[in-house]
Amino acid sequence: MGMAAADLQFHVLAVDDSLIDRKLIERLFKISSCQVTTVDSGSKALEFLGLQQEHDDQNNPNQPCVSPSNQREVEVNLIITDYCMPGMTGYDLLKKIKESSSLRNIPVVIMSSENVPSRISRCLEEGAEEFFLKPVRLSDVNKLRPHMMKTKCKSHKQEELEIIVTEEKQESIEIAHVVPSQPQKETDTVQQQQQQSQANSNNNKRKAMEENLSPDRTRPRFSSLTTAV
Repeated sequence: MGMAAADLQFHVLAVDDSLIDRKLIERLFKISSCQVTTVDSGSKALEFLGLQQEHDDQNNPNQPCVSPSNQREVEVNLIITDYCMPGMTGYDLLKKIKESSSLRNIPVVIMSSENVPSRISRCLEEGAEEFFLKPVRLSDVNKLRPHMMKTKCKSHKQEELEIIVTEEKQESIEIAHVVPSQPQKETDTVQQQQQQSQANSNNNKRKAMEENLSPDRTRPRFSSLTTAV
């Protein structure tokens, strides 16, 4: 099943505490025909995604968590986040996303102005798709399109699967309403056969009684009496 052109527009969530870097990322992705949402912290990113942010609230264990029904209604095809941010780092955000059963399939890209090999390796091992050095360029953004396409394909396959499951359930319901009528027909047939058998049995008994009482069977006795006299 093909996807409409409107469905091919990707939605990117950009996370950076620098206003200049957020504007740059937004402009680059819009050049690539993407819808962009920008936030300035990891906690706001989690809020947008519908996840309860616990990094800054560890001293408040009674704060309720967000249930799956309250999670995001807007589809996000890619998250790109700065590594160094106050409060929650990009690495912390990456870990929380990958720990979420509903969000772990969203591609996450880390960007940083510092080229630290150990930092890069740690992010890639945790599940980041790419690690870009700032400033991010248009060529870097173009590399991300295949990653975003995967989420679109998975989303459409899931929708098709849900449609198929719904249709199968509907067919099962319809069959369930039809099937009970069949045993009734079989019961009626059995009852008719029993009634016919009973009627035949009664007829046979009636015939037998009539034969025992017929003149032909009583006549020989009178004949023998006459001969004796």
